Amino acid sequence: MQRQRDRRSPSGLWVPFRRADFAQAVIDAGLRFIGPFQKSFTKWVIRLLPERPIAAGVPIVPGTDGPVTTKEEAKEFCIKHGLPVIFKAAYGGGGRGMRVVREMSEVEENFQRASSEALSAFGNGAMFIEKFIERPRHIEVQLLGDKAGNVVHLYERDCSVQRRHQKVVEMAPAPHLPLKIRNQMTDLAVQLARHVGYENAGTVEFLCDEKGNFYFIEVNARLQVEHTVTEEITGIDLVQSQIRVAEGMTLPELGIEQDKIKPLGFAIQCRVTTEDPAKNFQPDTGRIEVFRSGEGMGIRLDGASAFAGAIISPYYDSLLVKVRKYST
Repeated sequence: MQRQRDRRSPSGLWVPFRRADFAQAVIDAGLRFIGPFQKSFTKWVIRLLPERPIAAGVPIVPGTDGPVTTKEEAKEFCIKHGLPVIFKAAYGGGGRGMRVVREMSEVEENFQRASSEALSAFGNGAMFIEKFIERPRHIEVQLLGDKAGNVVHLYERDCSVQRRHQKVVEMAPAPHLPLKIRNQMTDLAVQLARHVGYENAGTVEFLCDEKGNFYFIEVNARLQVEHTVTEEITGIDLVQSQIRVAEGMTLPELGIEQDKIKPLGFAIQCRVTTEDPAKNFQPDTGRIEVFRSGEGMGIRLDGASAFAGAIISPYYDSLLVKVRKYST
């Protein structure tokens, strides 16, 4: 996302955020960022939101109340709640810093490995621990909120096709998801966002088991890679909406109201990455010698370095281009 000049603030720039301390540093520097911001303090949403679902009536997977930093704490949780569990990086995502543990003898070693990976990737090795739901569907609900307290959902996405807990294929709307469950998920996602006074774009993520039970797992207080499939089925530009909300516009002023948002058609996205399957899909680097993109009706491509001659460095994510197909 390119930074946009704030015309009402001579020293201001619009910037996106991922971490609470960065967001606060931006504010302290007299800048403005695109993302959730509350009068009470930005980090209140980012750091405390995972603790609010119960109060908002949202079912959750049993897990730690906050980040865990020692293997002793991890073992204590596993003894109390039983296995399997999953370790998840508290300060990042994308599958990095994640481990599923099914044997008590593996708890300490896996915690240390996950924590080390999280520290390397995100600068902090703290972990969340949750009970692991076997063979679930990963369903997420896209939200938009404004400074006036309006919150809408833009329906759901299915992100169940993953490798090492990193999403590979995303679809919207979620195929074969019963209408009753969809409505419950979207209603609860909006309810949670209103409960905390959420603002700007965000995603509420759920795990849904084979019996139709679903559980809140996390809020991504940002725009995600897969947001584009939602744009395809709703016709709403989420990046533009983020900027307008940050400017102070309300959702009704933008023409974004719940009764006007209707999903149309079906969209699927695949991530094309620079990874080597011969090396267990490790990220690969070098120069792209040949690149030919797909074309055709309903195909959309997003790629910054997807061209012949591009240099792929080891300093960024291995995602090269997103390929989407939309059909009515």
